[in-house]
Amino acid sequence: MIIKILILLAFVLIQSCGVFNRIPSSQGNACDILDHKSSWKRAVNKTSKKWGVSPSLQLAFIKTESNFKARAKTPRKFFLGIIPNGRISSAYGYAQALNGTWDWYKKDSGNRGASRTNFYDATDFIGWYVTQTNKKLKISKSDVYKQYLAYHQGHSGYASGRYKSSEAIMAVAKRTASTARLFDRQLKNCN
Repeated sequence: MIIKILILLAFVLIQSCGVFNRIPSSQGNACDILDHKSSWKRAVNKTSKKWGVSPSLQLAFIKTESNFKARAKTPRKFFLGIIPNGRISSAYGYAQALNGTWDWYKKDSGNRGASRTNFYDATDFIGWYVTQTNKKLKISKSDVYKQYLAYHQGHSGYASGRYKSSEAIMAVAKRTASTARLFDRQLKNCN
């Protein structure tokens, strides 16, 4: 019994030190984010080469969408304000991809085993989606503001201009674009 308690206390101590922390502690610095896990740097660079989408855009989208949480979900809806009644949407994972869009990505890209909780799959999805947006809506891959609006609203939502009635959505897109510019400057100076 004492051994079990000691093991539990050791686990709690280690956990409190952040040894198992999977979320970068410094989300405002792209170099720190990519230093967090070496596989993340490989993922953004591979996606950049494959799709022509900058690492700074990829990281800014993930920061905005999930704060680098692999299993991020949208908030719950409540019936009568107290009874949980599903979620706002099916958005899930690093990229907050919707079920239908994720299925489209897996089929179109051939990455049938892709997981929304896998960082590489999430960056590849973002690269693929930005490329689809570029083809369908003729938005430059470097225009983070418009690309984010199309990402958040979907292609038809963006094309309809629905986002123009929401100051909040446009503010998030501006913040995402600003984050991408900051990340781009930082990435030029990483060791």
